Amino acid sequence: MSNIVRPYGDTTGDGMAQLSFTLPVSHDKRAEGAALQLAGKMGMDPAMVVHAKPMGPSHTFFVVYGRVKHLVELDRVKVVERDYPLLSAKEVNTLVKRRLRRKLSVVGACIGTDAHTVGIDAILNVKGFAGEKGLEYYRELRVLNLGAQVTVPDLVERARAEKADAVLVSQVVTQRDAHLHNVREMSAAFREAFPAARRPLLVAGGPRFDEHAAAELGVDRIFARGATPGEVASYLAHALLTESSSERTPA
Repeated sequence: MSNIVRPYGDTTGDGMAQLSFTLPVSHDKRAEGAALQLAGKMGMDPAMVVHAKPMGPSHTFFVVYGRVKHLVELDRVKVVERDYPLLSAKEVNTLVKRRLRRKLSVVGACIGTDAHTVGIDAILNVKGFAGEKGLEYYRELRVLNLGAQVTVPDLVERARAEKADAVLVSQVVTQRDAHLHNVREMSAAFREAFPAARRPLLVAGGPRFDEHAAAELGVDRIFARGATPGEVASYLAHALLTESSSERTPA
């Protein structure tokens, strides 16, 4: 397999790509011309508007299709690889029971003004996601889902009251980088409230996070779009209960 690839539209290597965007202009011929101009500046040549829809009186949503000359060098693609084994629910329960000798406490929430609980519910609620049961299904995990629009001070206090081993925060709202600001605020609050060795494991998740940004945001791990309950449970077991996690003292 070649390590240099092009986008694929109709035939292999034809370089065809599709993108969508909104311009703050009323929908007319001039607006479509503006969309084509933007596509051209982004490297699409030739480009065509395949969809245009008014978004109120002064905005238009576009889908543009065209050829790009850019190549993708697969050898230079950087991703966050999973550095822990995937465990079954039974294996996680056994590890918690053997190493911790009590239930592992997990507190989850959507913080700030974020009211979208689909992500945190998919990970925590017993019904789960993608055919996997959520963390409530794990008998050796004690899970508290605080729901939506939880303030950072309230999250810190509930984590302290629950003696949380891990805090999971979901963020979907990303306008003006609200998800980044909220997670930084949360991380700073936990570091101020807990000694380093007693701080709960901090995990953030959501569809618009960069998995490489954990250190920058002050959390231990970021899970992006598509993460499953099994991946999260396996990470918690690895980070809190294996030999490599011996520097952290359980709460």
